[in-house]
Amino acid sequence: METILPLPFLISVAVPPGLATSEGLSREEVSCLACVFFDATTANLGKLLKLLGQHNAEFQTFFDASALESRDDIVSLLDHGARRVFVQPQRLPDFSEYGDRVAPVVTKLNQITGTEKQLLLKDFDQRSCDVAGFLKESKFEKHPPLFIKPVSDTNYTHFVDICLAANAIPIVPSARLTTKKDEADKKLYIPKLFSTSWKTDREDKLLPTVVCDERGIALGLVYSSEESVAESLRTQTGVYQSRKRGLWYKGASSGDTQELVRISMDCDNDALKFVVRQNGKFCHLEQSGCFGDLKGISKLEKTLVSRKVSAPEGSYTKRLFSDEKLLRAKIMEEAQELCDAKTPEEVAFEAADLIYFALTKAVSAGVSVTDIERNLDAKSLKVKRRPGNAKGEWAKKEGIAVAPAEKKEDVAKKPSAPATESGRITMKRIDVSKVSEVEVADALRRPSQKSAETIMGIVTPIINDVRQNGDKALLSYTHKFEKATSLTSPVIKAPFPQELMNLAPETIKAIDVSFENIRKFHAAQKEEKPLQVETMPGVVCSRFSRPIERVGLYVPGGTAVLPSTALMLGVPAMVAGCKKIVLASPPRADGSITPEIVYVAHKVGAESIVLAGGAQAVAAMAYGTESVSKVDKILGPGNQFVTAAKMHVSNDTNAGVSIDMPAGPSEVLVIADKDANPAFVASDLLSQAEHGVDSQVVCIAIDLDEGQLQAIEDEVHKQAMALPRVDIVRGAISHSVTVLVKNVDEAMKISNDYAPEHLILQIQDAEETVEKVMNAGSVFIGQWTPESVGDYSAGVNHSLPTYGYAKQYSGVNLGSFVKHITSSNLTAEGLKNVGSAVMQLAKVEELEAHRRAVEIRLSTLEGGKA
Repeated sequence: METILPLPFLISVAVPPGLATSEGLSREEVSCLACVFFDATTANLGKLLKLLGQHNAEFQTFFDASALESRDDIVSLLDHGARRVFVQPQRLPDFSEYGDRVAPVVTKLNQITGTEKQLLLKDFDQRSCDVAGFLKESKFEKHPPLFIKPVSDTNYTHFVDICLAANAIPIVPSARLTTKKDEADKKLYIPKLFSTSWKTDREDKLLPTVVCDERGIALGLVYSSEESVAESLRTQTGVYQSRKRGLWYKGASSGDTQELVRISMDCDNDALKFVVRQNGKFCHLEQSGCFGDLKGISKLEKTLVSRKVSAPEGSYTKRLFSDEKLLRAKIMEEAQELCDAKTPEEVAFEAADLIYFALTKAVSAGVSVTDIERNLDAKSLKVKRRPGNAKGEWAKKEGIAVAPAEKKEDVAKKPSAPATESGRITMKRIDVSKVSEVEVADALRRPSQKSAETIMGIVTPIINDVRQNGDKALLSYTHKFEKATSLTSPVIKAPFPQELMNLAPETIKAIDVSFENIRKFHAAQKEEKPLQVETMPGVVCSRFSRPIERVGLYVPGGTAVLPSTALMLGVPAMVAGCKKIVLASPPRADGSITPEIVYVAHKVGAESIVLAGGAQAVAAMAYGTESVSKVDKILGPGNQFVTAAKMHVSNDTNAGVSIDMPAGPSEVLVIADKDANPAFVASDLLSQAEHGVDSQVVCIAIDLDEGQLQAIEDEVHKQAMALPRVDIVRGAISHSVTVLVKNVDEAMKISNDYAPEHLILQIQDAEETVEKVMNAGSVFIGQWTPESVGDYSAGVNHSLPTYGYAKQYSGVNLGSFVKHITSSNLTAEGLKNVGSAVMQLAKVEELEAHRRAVEIRLSTLEGGKA
């Protein structure tokens, strides 16, 4: 990933999650500078599409797509929100309908014709081209807006100077950029890039700076210096340069702070623009901003947010917030009245009413006007258009002919072509008879994760903050990462209100069936009685179990709702008899938790639910806060940051907490022979591929011919393209593999070396083959046992070791929630029998007190003195 530095307009730097390097700029600095460049390839396309879906509102994204052969792949980038895509000049006619969002990429200066509206010059080498001639020519001839990407071993300081002189936009690797002053001698210092490129006629070199909110409404005019820009980026707040008092940390004294969203420059480089989230008011007078108070939709939003927190009893707005059916009815009523309005005055009046009720619905759900506008902007970038027909009941109401609904079987016959389609989804193949064991191991290498140093550098400050500042820090991270800004308490305590677990009857039945099966299987793991062994006459050794008293159960949120994980962790904790069960799961944007998880928490007798995710939730449970109970063990899956946080707190003796196991992305290994059903094999592979782009799936094919292999590959593509999470599947499949072997023994050797989280045996004699399984989290035997049953309802636990840890760890089971205590009980005869051995070993180890503890007792038995 590269960083675009369009100095004439905007400096932007970025290392988005999942594509970060161990060096360079932080995730927060990326958002503030907001313009990134990627080399798009078939291999990384899935990740890039996912990133566009998650961060399209934060970053302006540019792509070198010259390596993509498929037109559909390039169109998918545009449809997902790419601002500009660069292709070979000869391919431009294929994308003429997309205007200047598709531009040419060239590798030589003499390929620039001057007629292009935008242009990417890549592999620019300042050592071998006529830089002087290029700069001289650029002064007299108007070049098109030019992006320049240099060769990797360039002198970036000199390169940026050339781009500034040519009024071009330099593309620089993020690892070469910094906002830290002490790194300015080794990397390009972002604040310096700003100050050297801006133009000011002031003697103090300060630059006028317009401060506005996320909707673009001006709050005031201030001044910036290189130093104030550096402080803004460092603190992620509004910091400006007072002409009299030096650095001005906005809100430091008044409490009306600012969260920095973005910094940019105007088109002439003679003014800065700060986009901020303003807490309180900006102006020192009793008004929101220095140019006056808010108006229109912004004013309405502010009022509604205030009313949501503290609406007067009996007020109409309070009724709307508390009565969902009333609000729904009013929205439909006002929509109808708007449709019936005739004159411009009537349309304006009714539209205002509809906006009021629609915005009340949004604010009630924790959605801001900015969120709505981001969605409008994202929709404006889509290039794949829907037919736009009205839905049946509404079309009939207006007398519009409705096409007959398609039958399911007819739909199934049609080729799937969802909006995310971009090329065939295929796993790579490797034949073990034609390559070395090293090459097989390389092909099966899991997707790389962030380095431990990088992850710990991110999670450690979060853990320390929560440990020191408790609920306040925990809430701030939930507001920041989950966008649940309306949340005022980080915990829901039992008993949980019924309205938090209102579910469809069929969902309740499914959870109840799964609950009972999981309970039965884990209850069967209980030890009937303590172990007791007489190791020699008079020496009795015992072992008995006791439940871990306080357990914390982490239930991920992220891209999916996971009540199944709450069941897999909560039921065995309940069966074990843990006295205190604490769940933690990220809330939704409106601050609520999914009702399925609340229902499970109720059934297992949880004490509370912590409304937080990530490292902050782990820290809260490990150390405790004012509202969160401290636990003795933390269990549950999570992303790299959750896993790193669990390992961090388990190594801190001050926390006094253990964890279940390290974990990584989900994975499955399917062993298939000639009798395997290709559709079954594909469905099992895809059931794990849809977990995340960093998941990996493996198919070991035993003596399959080309036709049988192709049948599985066809099913993988067909089924994947019908999935709503196809973009995630595409990312996972890009680093997944089919391994060709001759027999079961070869397959099991590879499987045991890989140690999969889930092992599926779709082969003849599957039950007999289980004897050969040495390393796996859980095994699924035969064609009628999909991995999904283990994830949900069969009874086995789905919280399993991943990333090869099945070689050392078991999955979560009843034993995960109990500890074993041993006891020794000796008679006098027993001490006589074992005493001499104890005293001799203590003598060898020179631990005299140990020896004498036995000797004194033996002397007493003999009637003598010590």
